[in-house]
Amino acid sequence: MKKNMGNLDRILRIVVAIVIAVLYFTNTISGTLAAVLGLLAIVFVLTSTISFCPLYLPFGISTCPKDEA
Repeated sequence: MKKNMGNLDRILRIVVAIVIAVLYFTNTISGTLAAVLGLLAIVFVLTSTISFCPLYLPFGISTCPKDEA
């Protein structure tokens, strides 16, 4: 797998996942919305960990600097 996520992209995804977790644990979100956003947060953390987003691939998107790509 070729990396296609830069550092800023990875950091933003982690921050969004943390915000979703805080909203869930403070009972601001619940039910179906919490489940959907929780799944999204898990996907964001996983893609940030491996620096690869499968949705970027078909569109040819890469947020990596040129020397890392």
